[in-house]
Amino acid sequence: MWSLIASIAALVLGYLLYGRFIDRMFGPDSDKVTPAVTKQDGVDFVPMPSWKVFMIQFLNIAGTGPVFGAIMGAKFGPSSYLWIVFGCIFAGAVHDYMTGMLSVRSGGLSVPNIVGHILGKRVKRLLLVFSVLLLLLVGVVFVYSPALILGDIAGDGSRGSIMIWVCVVFIYYILATLMPVDKIIGRIYPLFAFALLFMAAGLLVCLFVKWPSIPELWDGLYNRGPSIGMNGQSIYPCLFITIACGAISGFHSTQSPIMARCMKNEKLGRPIFYGAMITEGFVALVWAAVASYFFFDGGAQEVGSSLTAAAPEVVTSVSRYWLGVTGGILAILGVVAAPITSGDTAFRSARLIIADALHIDQKKKSSRLIIAIPLFVAASIMLWYNVSDADGFNVIWRYFGWANQALATIVLWTAATYLRFKRSGLFYLTALIPAVFMTIMVVCYICMEKIGFNLPFAVSIGLGVALAVVKLLSFFFGNHRHFDIQI
Repeated sequence: MWSLIASIAALVLGYLLYGRFIDRMFGPDSDKVTPAVTKQDGVDFVPMPSWKVFMIQFLNIAGTGPVFGAIMGAKFGPSSYLWIVFGCIFAGAVHDYMTGMLSVRSGGLSVPNIVGHILGKRVKRLLLVFSVLLLLLVGVVFVYSPALILGDIAGDGSRGSIMIWVCVVFIYYILATLMPVDKIIGRIYPLFAFALLFMAAGLLVCLFVKWPSIPELWDGLYNRGPSIGMNGQSIYPCLFITIACGAISGFHSTQSPIMARCMKNEKLGRPIFYGAMITEGFVALVWAAVASYFFFDGGAQEVGSSLTAAAPEVVTSVSRYWLGVTGGILAILGVVAAPITSGDTAFRSARLIIADALHIDQKKKSSRLIIAIPLFVAASIMLWYNVSDADGFNVIWRYFGWANQALATIVLWTAATYLRFKRSGLFYLTALIPAVFMTIMVVCYICMEKIGFNLPFAVSIGLGVALAVVKLLSFFFGNHRHFDIQI
């Protein structure tokens, strides 16, 4: 428990100290008029109160990542705390802040266009396809995972019941994607964000009351998975893929521009973008501690579950047992709302990215339908073929995890390049160091995993280091004539 307390304190200090440093480094200007005002259209560019923008940003980026990812990542042991803390402060929050503020400065552009201005048109085209595919994966994943919990709440976890809930969630996604941002998202997201934060706070209180004997950082950072039947996975790089949204996630770079189009003042960038990521890290830490108790200190037996329970079962059983009926329902709804509210904004973000690329104005419903219909058809096909059985869903989740971190890596290289040319000194190191680390990690993972090339670990890590060196050489000595200094 002391490791949990120290980790939460580190997150708070990270926001107060490093978050302020990052904000001053970027240099927000309160006198500049934001895109929410200059491009106001009543659909996507809509000025909203700062507290509401924060709540929406937090819920957009949360998803099931800081809950399910933290539960699965806790099986590796207390090393998960370190990744959440250092990942959040020095990588994830920097990634989210830079994406959001670059979007504000560029008139609300989506991430492929931002990357295109900085890294060139070829990278822009690649990222356009890559990000849309990632968002489709997110939409599919975040249709199925809340349907599992809703089916369990309803008392019927059968395949038929789950597919009914899948259809319900999918219909909601269609409506939320097409409606103006302040009509559905702006009204109900703050309530769901409260439910998610209530869940985390309630579980934290229960942890303090119970004070379980969970593994601490000083007990060793080795992989504890084999003791609970989890074999065949190494801490590096698997932990860094498993816990994504709770530490750093490329999906967030597709979400920050949505709120960049609703933010009324550049000075709000630190609490909205950096702060939302730190808040998500807090949720991830709480669930990592709960899962540690569940797997390593008799928690599974206490709540009437088993060590082989999947993440959704851990959520429902712990929430019901610890928080009672009312508290359990609110907590579970918070976990259900998180993926649903990330899934709908995933489709919304895909619509905006394609609209930006094709220069299609989104004021008219017909213009939105032209883009949205093919997206939902593609997602339906993907959902049908990959969620019809559990193995298919697990495979698509692993591909999503890798693609998610690969996108985060590209965005970090983009931020480092921007800072090198737009800021004097060594400020670019704030993005360059995590970019190098993430490059090695994502290459190593796809090379060694069965969903990739299934190579030996030594070969995989060597290839990761080699690519990182090539990227560094390009970063310092490459031709950057394509860089757009107007951003």
